[in-house]
Amino acid sequence: MYELEDIGVRADGPVRIVTLDRPDELNSFSESLHAQFVELWGHIEADEEARAVVLTGAGRAFSAGGSYADFEHRRVDRAVRRHSIRLARRLVGGMLDVAVPVVAAVNGPAVGLGCTVTTLCDIVFMAEDAFLADTHVSVALVAGDGGAVTWPALTSLLRAKQYLLTGDRVPAAVAVELGLANFVVPGERLLTEAVAFAHRLAAQPAQAVEETKAILNQHLRANAVRALGYGLAAESQSHDTPDYKAVGERLRPS
Repeated sequence: MYELEDIGVRADGPVRIVTLDRPDELNSFSESLHAQFVELWGHIEADEEARAVVLTGAGRAFSAGGSYADFEHRRVDRAVRRHSIRLARRLVGGMLDVAVPVVAAVNGPAVGLGCTVTTLCDIVFMAEDAFLADTHVSVALVAGDGGAVTWPALTSLLRAKQYLLTGDRVPAAVAVELGLANFVVPGERLLTEAVAFAHRLAAQPAQAVEETKAILNQHLRANAVRALGYGLAAESQSHDTPDYKAVGERLRPS
């Protein structure tokens, strides 16, 4: 399997079980993990035996999103910020373009970028006590790195505005009602059921599955053409605002 420092990958027949593996940091996306996650989809594409992916998190979270440790770095270093924005664009493109279906097994909180990643998956299983929350606006960032692309396609525009503008949590059962998830299962059965579903997809005719996914993702690609470039530019500008600086100062360890 592919060697990635902060991402575990193991084969279960034609299914690749991918685990974000920074449990002590709630699988938050450091710059390193961000780059590894983008790299991952190239490995999956090159893996001729892979027919489906299950994506989950180690420990008690799926992903806490962007790393607060990088807040000040992105504010003061525009080269770092540009690199992060480029990775964000590549992350969205990589997940939309990967041929095989991706099944999320959301084992705990999926927040910020973690929530965006969930909404870019093709099938979403959630543990009963898990939740989604896109908290970009709450930490003074434009929700431009994917949420504005995926949410309006999965739920209504009014619901997207409600949750993206407030950062409110979406419990697992509500996520299913809104169209942001497919299944809610007890935590102890989450990975088993997600992997079983991935095997169902892997057993279907490969070309038919992959091209049907590609066709359906054209709706998200169209949203990305309309919104992603503007969203990422606006999110980049967020780092220059007094509100963002204030959030960083509040989060800085004393």
